[in-house]
Amino acid sequence: MRKLKEAWFRRSIRFRIATMATAATLAILLGLAWLSGRGIGGLLISSTDRELRPILDAAIGDVRAGRTPHPDTPYVQVRVLDTAGAPQDGLPGLGLKDWVVRELKGAEPVTQFADDPPTRWIGTVVTAPDGAQRLVVAGTGLSGYEEAQRHGLNWLLIAGLLGAAATGIATWFSVRSSLRPVERMRLSAARLPAGQRLPLPDSHDELRSLAGAINGLLERRDEATERLRRFTGDAAHELRSPVASIRVQAEVAVANPDPVLSQEVLADIVQESERLSTLVDGLLTLARSDAGELPVAQPVDLVAAADAAIARCGNDSARVTLQAPTGSAWVLAAPAEVDLVLDNLVRNAVRYARAQITVAVLPAGQFIRLIVDDDGPGIAPEHREKVFDRFYRVQDDRARQTGGSGLGLALVAELVRRRNGQVLVTESPDGGARFQVRWKSL
Repeated sequence: MRKLKEAWFRRSIRFRIATMATAATLAILLGLAWLSGRGIGGLLISSTDRELRPILDAAIGDVRAGRTPHPDTPYVQVRVLDTAGAPQDGLPGLGLKDWVVRELKGAEPVTQFADDPPTRWIGTVVTAPDGAQRLVVAGTGLSGYEEAQRHGLNWLLIAGLLGAAATGIATWFSVRSSLRPVERMRLSAARLPAGQRLPLPDSHDELRSLAGAINGLLERRDEATERLRRFTGDAAHELRSPVASIRVQAEVAVANPDPVLSQEVLADIVQESERLSTLVDGLLTLARSDAGELPVAQPVDLVAAADAAIARCGNDSARVTLQAPTGSAWVLAAPAEVDLVLDNLVRNAVRYARAQITVAVLPAGQFIRLIVDDDGPGIAPEHREKVFDRFYRVQDDRARQTGGSGLGLALVAELVRRRNGQVLVTESPDGGARFQVRWKSL
C-alpha cells in the first residue's frame, strides 16, 4: 500500500487529476448504465400498458352493451372470461393461473414471463346487461423484451466507457492548458534576479493570487537575506574589536615579563573576554529568536526578578531604587527572558546614570508595566526608535560613556516582542531616559 501511494504521488498533477476524473466519471456512468438497463424492462411494460388501455376500455364498453369485443389491432388479444377465468366468448381457454386471474380481477396488470415471448395482461371486472360478472382482459406478447434488456445494458455500458474515456482525455488537456501559466510562472520565478518581482496577471483569479503570494515570499526572502548580510557584517565587525584587543594585550604580556605589567594586562584581557562572551551570548540569543525558538512560558514574579537583577549590579545596586507593589506581580514569560531584559535595562541605566536609577513595577489591568528611569544624558527623540536596532549606537555623550556592543536593547525588544509585549523609550522625570516594558499579566 505504501509503495502504491509513493508511486501515485510520483506522478504529475495532470496525470493524477485526469485519472481521478476518469475513475469518478466511469463509476457514475456505469452506475447510471446499470440502473438504466434495469429500467428498460419497466419502460417497455409501461409503454405496453399505455397501448393496451384504450383497447381494454373499448372492450369494456362492448361488454356492457352486450356486444362481443373485436379489437382492430391484430397482435392484441381481447377476451371475455367469467370470474373463474373460463372463456365466455366462444374461444379457447387462455390457461391463466389462479393467481393471475385474481390479480386481473383486482385491476392489477400481470406479466407472464413463463410464456415465449412474455405476455402482458391488463383487465377488470364488468357487469354484462344480464347482470353477470365478466372479466374483460387485454394482452399482448412482449416481443424482444429480453433482448432489449440485454443489448440495451451492453450498449449503455459501452457508452459509459466511452464517456469516461472522453472525460479523461478532456480533463488531461484542460489541466495541461490550465497549468501552462503556472509553469511559465515557475520558470520566471527561477530566473528572477534579486529585487525583482513576478508580473501580476490581468485576470483576478487564483493565478494572480499565486503570483502575489510568490512576490510576498520573494520580498520576505530578500528582506531576510539583507538582514542576514547586515547581521553577519555587523557581528564580524563587533567581534573583531575584542578579539584584536585580546591578541594585542596578550602579545604585550608575552613581550614584557614584568609581573606587575602582566597582571594589569591580564586584568584587561579578562575584561575584554567578558565583553566578548556577552557579545557572543547576545548573538546566540538573537539567532535562536530568528530561528523561531520560543521557550515555554510560565508564571514569573516580576518583583522578585527585578530585585534579583538589582542585586546582580554589585556595588552599583546602592544607586538603584525599586518601587513595587506589596506582594507579587506575575507575568507570563520564560524566567531567563525576564532576567535578560532586566539585566540589560538596569545595567544600561547604571552605565549612563549620574546618581540615581529607579526601577518601578506597576500592575495595569491585564498587563504589568516595568519602568526603568535614570538621570543621565537621555536619548534624543530622533534616536528613540533606532536604539532597539541591532548594533545601533547613539553618537552622543551617552555613547562616549560606554563600550557596549549595541545588542542589549535589541535583545530587550526581541524578547518582549515575541511574548506579545511592548517596549519603548521616552524621557524620564529626572531628565534621563525612561524605558517602559509592558508584559501580559496572569
